[in-house]
Amino acid sequence: SQQGCDPFAQTQRSKLQHRRARINQQINKEMRMRAGAENLFRATSNHKVKETVALELSYVNSNLQLLKEELEELNSSMDVYQNDSESISVPMIPLGLKETKELDLLVPLKDFISEHYGEEGVLFEKEIKEFMELRQAMRTPSRNEAGLELLMEYYNQLYFLDSRFFPPTKTLGVFFHWYDSLTGVPSHQRALAFEKGSVLFNLGALHTQIGARQDRASLPGLNQAIDAFQKAAGAFNYLKENFSNAPSLDMSMASLTMLVRLMVAQVQECVFEKMTLLRAQNDFLARLQLAQEAARVEDVYSLVHQTMSQPHVKDYVPFSWTTMVQVKSEHFKALSHYFAAIALCDCPAPSDAELLEQEKAFLQFHVTMPEGPSLRVLLQDPEERRKLGKAHLRKAIMKHEEAMRIHSLCKILRKMDILQEVLSFTHKRSLSKYSEIDHEEDFFETGEAPDIHPKTHQKPEIKSPNFSQVKVTDLFHRLVRTAPGMGISQGSSSLILLPCMLCLPGFFPPAASSPWFSKEEQQEEGWDLSLWHLNGSQSSSALGATLPSLPISSSPNQVDRKGAVMSSGSGMLKSNKENSRKSLMNSKSASTLLVWSKRSKRSKKSTYSGVPFTSVGDNEAME
Repeated sequence: SQQGCDPFAQTQRSKLQHRRARINQQINKEMRMRAGAENLFRATSNHKVKETVALELSYVNSNLQLLKEELEELNSSMDVYQNDSESISVPMIPLGLKETKELDLLVPLKDFISEHYGEEGVLFEKEIKEFMELRQAMRTPSRNEAGLELLMEYYNQLYFLDSRFFPPTKTLGVFFHWYDSLTGVPSHQRALAFEKGSVLFNLGALHTQIGARQDRASLPGLNQAIDAFQKAAGAFNYLKENFSNAPSLDMSMASLTMLVRLMVAQVQECVFEKMTLLRAQNDFLARLQLAQEAARVEDVYSLVHQTMSQPHVKDYVPFSWTTMVQVKSEHFKALSHYFAAIALCDCPAPSDAELLEQEKAFLQFHVTMPEGPSLRVLLQDPEERRKLGKAHLRKAIMKHEEAMRIHSLCKILRKMDILQEVLSFTHKRSLSKYSEIDHEEDFFETGEAPDIHPKTHQKPEIKSPNFSQVKVTDLFHRLVRTAPGMGISQGSSSLILLPCMLCLPGFFPPAASSPWFSKEEQQEEGWDLSLWHLNGSQSSSALGATLPSLPISSSPNQVDRKGAVMSSGSGMLKSNKENSRKSLMNSKSASTLLVWSKRSKRSKKSTYSGVPFTSVGDNEAME
């Protein structure tokens, strides 16, 4: 079985994670004390007791504020996650992993196996312990491909666990505890969807750490960073689109939207850096392209800053993140004007053969056309080029200075030497260029340079998690619940589907749920489609141990309630896309605020061999 990192290893990253765990525990303790004090304050009518409790509440709130600040500083420790290369790169923003408490499933699962499957629970202790070891390992994944596979393996195992041990009609009585990634506030729920969502969040967070550690001074490092941030965006986006009503702020709709946009912006920044490596720096058109790429990076960071400034996100996101994003927005705007200036000032006037191509590129370069002579005169007259170039440099210097001013407002960023160095270097470079092209006899007033039209040659791609990448075998495949006349027959030449197959793969078939997986979902969630041939063409010898044993409902009419049917011959099992995951029970109380559920779409009624496939409940509801 896969292993996580050594929890006692003293790497910089592990030290951060240990500090995060300690702060999370302290926040949990203080919040319990605050809840108790608030209850006492409301319950007592004694004036003296009220005064004492109010004082205690003030003390607890003060402690919580200090812990919050300590955790914010921890979340701002971007430099620990960057690479050790001597090259200078602007730091990227990584996420710390969500922490969770240990979970003892031995007794609850043994009891469930005895009650529901009629088997001796003690016979499955090995499988239960193996699952618990896998969960323990995934708490400390290594910052590489093996760590990603470990999280994916556990995530895939949760679907088997969900099918076998989490019927909508009964609770297992187990609470899953997770801490908010940024605030450290604890949340707990019985619903397995909360566990799935938290693991998916950590998958995205680990991708951000892998992206941040790449050496972006090299092309392979840049490509790996782009891939990692695109996959991080995909994990957060999948979480946003498939889960809702999160009990913790880090997995709320607003936060996930912000995180997806932040990852896309970091991809766009890597694309710009890739362009600087690939393009010839002395070419006029290449410099125009760099200017437009920089303008695009400024554009996406500006959108991230707007998202971070929204009411539900502003007080939650670390101030250093918001500041960093704003600094980058101003920094890349400065770079766009700088590259426009050197394209105009450092490149010779075009020949007649080059003029048409340069005119075409310049027509689409500015948001509004610059004032002055015609485009043809501008491109062919070195003095006109210098004037416009000077205007662009003036704007570049203003934006560099604004980036440095915003940077100076954040104590945490001021400690970040690499960022300070980059801002200072680019500012001095623009100043040097300005003094080089500024003539003493210039009596004209430098005009306002128009903004540059953002354009990219590589649009970021949001890469959803590929669940089939990591193949897993159901740990509890030995568990079989059979009824008379129902079962799986594996003949010598084909796999024969009997009525029990209608329970596949969600093995609990209540009326309010649809456990069906569509073909797309089977691929998405890691099912090996080569095993599920209904036309008798698949040899049973090829199936072997890969085919899971299926627990079957003992009530035939439960199968009927699903409204799912199978055609005679080589038919296909039908389902709708999102109803495949089990529907959760509705919350028992309207006052329950922390409900975490899997989002799902309403299915349309469809028929298959004349029997209706009915629409079912659309939420994986939890308590």
